[in-house]
Amino acid sequence: MFTVLDDALHVLLVKRPADTDEPFPGKWALPGGFVNIDEDATLLDCALRKLREKTGVVTPYLEQLGSWGGAQRDPRGWSATHCFYALIPAQAMQLRSGANAAEVAWFGVDAASRKRLAFDHGELLDAAVARLRSKVEYTSLPAFLLEEPFTLPALQHTYEIVLGRAVDKSAFRKRMLDGGFMEEAGMVTGSLGRPAMSYRLRDRSQAALFPRTFNSTKQ
Repeated sequence: MFTVLDDALHVLLVKRPADTDEPFPGKWALPGGFVNIDEDATLLDCALRKLREKTGVVTPYLEQLGSWGGAQRDPRGWSATHCFYALIPAQAMQLRSGANAAEVAWFGVDAASRKRLAFDHGELLDAAVARLRSKVEYTSLPAFLLEEPFTLPALQHTYEIVLGRAVDKSAFRKRMLDGGFMEEAGMVTGSLGRPAMSYRLRDRSQAALFPRTFNSTKQ
């Protein structure tokens, strides 16, 4: 699960119990769990249920990343993992009642990648970050990281945080307004204290696709 906090891309990690016979006690890991054949009709159903149970999040943007399997991934035996990544505004994240804040936390993706995560979750995290940054070049995915309504400057700033570089302002504005994936939501006070138009997504189930990747800021 990804969000933007303090002008940086963050990922949600869950700390495994220390007083347990389960593998990797006390280690940080990506949220996950086992399929429940009585509750989960699909892999997507399972992913949504585990997010809800472990983080309290109900309706994030969710997309399947890929599958990993092998005999050495889990000391308990051969295992297969179907990995999804989620995008959510930080303000929408609420832990379930009774959860200990020390057990679930946001980490900057660079710091998280340097940690010795449980199982092969470091590999999964690196793959998810690479996929997200690649797709941001030609989709509207960063809009799912913003609380609605949002302004165009806020959306551009979010793109730049995820991409790790600046993009051309005029070209960005034209692409967003021509993309057809947003609708006007009224005037708000912008970051500089001046009135600015705000926007909402027309469809929160999928991202818009653009015909070209983004250009860096013109020099």
